[in-house]
Amino acid sequence: MNMHEKIKARAKELRSYTAENLSKMVKTKSYSSQEEDVARLIVTLLEEAGFDEVYIDGLGSVIGRVGNGPKKLAFDAHIDTVEVGNPDLWNFDPFSGEIKDGIVYGRGASDQKGGAASMITAGRILKELGYGGEYTVYFTFTVMEEDCDGMCWKYLIEEEGLKPDLVVSTEPTSCRLYRGHRGRMEIRVILSGISCHGSAPERGVSAAYKAARAALAMEQLNKDLQPDEDGFLGKGTITVSVMDVKGPSQCAVADYAMLYLDRRLTWGEDADMAIAQVREYISKATGDAPDSFIVEMPNYEKIGWTKKEYSQELYFPT
Repeated sequence: MNMHEKIKARAKELRSYTAENLSKMVKTKSYSSQEEDVARLIVTLLEEAGFDEVYIDGLGSVIGRVGNGPKKLAFDAHIDTVEVGNPDLWNFDPFSGEIKDGIVYGRGASDQKGGAASMITAGRILKELGYGGEYTVYFTFTVMEEDCDGMCWKYLIEEEGLKPDLVVSTEPTSCRLYRGHRGRMEIRVILSGISCHGSAPERGVSAAYKAARAALAMEQLNKDLQPDEDGFLGKGTITVSVMDVKGPSQCAVADYAMLYLDRRLTWGEDADMAIAQVREYISKATGDAPDSFIVEMPNYEKIGWTKKEYSQELYFPT
């Protein structure tokens, strides 16, 4: 039996072990910036699996290492999750970690704690088989990815000095190999109006109505976006993810509106282009001059569980 066959056979034998580890992680709530409990659980699992080195970086990500070869290979899974929304809409407890017919149920089971559990098993198998190949294999269990995609790796590279020759993301792909991904950025739009008494709204300018027209303009922009020339990544997208409208009181015309946009960037698109498109479409929809309202790319400012201050623009190029 060659090494590849040995690895596959051992992975099959460890299916229950992998599922049980995943169940433990699902039971451990880990919203973005609140990953301490699951990080410490993973440290324990890695140590029990016999990894050569296990540590937590300054931002709160867990790094495990197997081997000491001249080349560096990294496998990555983020260990934070989005929130559960309305729990009444779930068919089961999102933090139950129930294992049924070999499937683990709960928040993060697929995105992306399943990848994390498989990485722990992979490292254990490498240790059991006495791996001593050409790669130093790093297993990174990263934090705050749901909120700020690439910041965890920005920190690993710039602050921890980890610069692999190759990185494999264990984001779920139905076990298919994917060689690229659209980029992403966040955009904040702030619109102003003129408040007046709600009994005579015609005397003011409603920021709420501007926001409504701006949102519909973003719907149209999404339809108008074109795919990349070679069709590799398809078209970019844009959607309004949050809206906030305010006025001085509940009986007054709103004079403030904020739209938060999620923009996915295909090949050939960048932040400057995306911001210019938003400004153009909203200007046409509202009648406001292009330079009379704010269109900006925010910074991520949330502090993680280690209390380390670290931030970046919410822009992750294609």
